[in-house]
Amino acid sequence: MKTQDEKKLDNPVWFSLLETHQSFAVDYGNIKFYHPDYCPFGGFEKGTAIAKSIDEYSAKVDNFFIVGEKPELSNLLKLNKEVVCLQMIVYNPIDILINDQIIKLTDEHIDALYELVNLVQPGYFKKKTALLGNYYGIFKNGELVAVTGERMQMNHFVEVSAVVTHPNHTGKGYAKQLVVHTVNEIFNQNKTPYLHVIEDNIGAIQLYEKLGFTIRRKISFWNITK
Repeated sequence: MKTQDEKKLDNPVWFSLLETHQSFAVDYGNIKFYHPDYCPFGGFEKGTAIAKSIDEYSAKVDNFFIVGEKPELSNLLKLNKEVVCLQMIVYNPIDILINDQIIKLTDEHIDALYELVNLVQPGYFKKKTALLGNYYGIFKNGELVAVTGERMQMNHFVEVSAVVTHPNHTGKGYAKQLVVHTVNEIFNQNKTPYLHVIEDNIGAIQLYEKLGFTIRRKISFWNITK
């Protein structure tokens, strides 16, 4: 079921920090950032002058992303790269059997979660990112080998994120099961799951499509450095 709210997904950081994740915001009015301990993302309202606010935020952190429209920058900062992602959405719970035990991660797992995500996808996941939502894991012989969780959250949408499997444990269907579990838990909250995947990650895109996700749009993550 599509909602008229769905256009908020065009500006996911902005609306997450306006709504469910308000308490994590560093707010400059026309542009909002997640507090850098939690997530390196910012978002802004189109058509507003934001360069000065971005400069101010950059004093707190060396390297961050603006999600959505291309930001105007002062000469203190440079656009390091544009990461183009597909934003994908799923409208119905996924009916697939889960064979492996999935554990909801708690404070005691935060270090293992942080290490695993940064081993596979370095640069996005902070020590406190796990506090933005629920994270789930599969353990083998006491070792955390695969995870998936929730990152950006608004009133009606929750982002599925950190779909990560340890390189020694890929190809066993762990990511698929974790995505199914996370998606269904989000539907249990009466919210709609969506995710971002780098546009050339063909394997992941095919997995998500098999699970019922559709491509909603392309969206850019602009990486900014000093």
